[in-house]
Amino acid sequence: MPQFPSEQLLTFATVLSEGTLDAAARRLHITPSAVSQRLKALEQSSGRVLLQRSNPAQATEAGEVVLRLARQVAQLEADAGVELGLGTDGPHLAVPIVVNADSLAVWFLQALARVPSDLHITFDLHRDDEQHSTSMLRSGTVMAAVTATPEPVQGCRVESLGVMRYRAVAAPAFVDRWFAEGVDGGRLNIAPAVDFDRKDTYQWAFVESWPGVSQAQQKGPRHYVPASQDFGDAIRLGLGWGLIPEVQCGPDIADGRLIELAPERPFDVPLYWQRWKTASRVLDVLSSTVREVSAEYLRTP
Repeated sequence: MPQFPSEQLLTFATVLSEGTLDAAARRLHITPSAVSQRLKALEQSSGRVLLQRSNPAQATEAGEVVLRLARQVAQLEADAGVELGLGTDGPHLAVPIVVNADSLAVWFLQALARVPSDLHITFDLHRDDEQHSTSMLRSGTVMAAVTATPEPVQGCRVESLGVMRYRAVAAPAFVDRWFAEGVDGGRLNIAPAVDFDRKDTYQWAFVESWPGVSQAQQKGPRHYVPASQDFGDAIRLGLGWGLIPEVQCGPDIADGRLIELAPERPFDVPLYWQRWKTASRVLDVLSSTVREVSAEYLRTP
């Protein structure tokens, strides 16, 4: 069996999180030469090339396996330190998590704020579409994810968090211009839409849900606004129509700043929490807090 000393695993994970050998050396307070030597020894032990020395550095397929191991070892060491009452003067364990933008804007930061400080951890948040976030779990980049995928990634456990309900909305002047004769799938596709980014398929999925709209039909004009607050502001300012979480757009609908285009057609997105199966007090407490806070903001499936 190959041997993987913890200092080599830590160095490998740090290079990937910092992006370069020089940055990792500064973070670890060692020389770049020492970083290179540790990486070379790790690759010799594994018999594989683990790192693409690009800018930023990236793990190879074999490197993703070693990265998962490095994260797990660091997590277990931190858990042991917490349980033994040790390590309060040392570096915090960084817990990498991937979460979608709307959850981040609506409720997820509330969950992180309730995690007890005595866990001695920090959070390394990655933002990605909930339809694609599990790829980071597979690669070992993150330990946990808010995702729309109910099937567990290998080595992970999954639980339902609830449903994020969205409402299709637009500014009053936009409605007067584009939907004076009513709302249907065809008119929605003709009118400009606002998408978060090119991974955002929700507006198109909403259009497709209407009778008479073909999957082969070409998408209508759209703006791309990749920030949750700015996305909502673009719709409020009349650039286009779009789907906004109910908890965010409810007050604007109530005071007339936004018009709901199809009150009888809410758009529901089930969300799930996936985390490593590794026994860990840190992940157990984090998961419990996420579960508790999500219940305050999400609908029951």
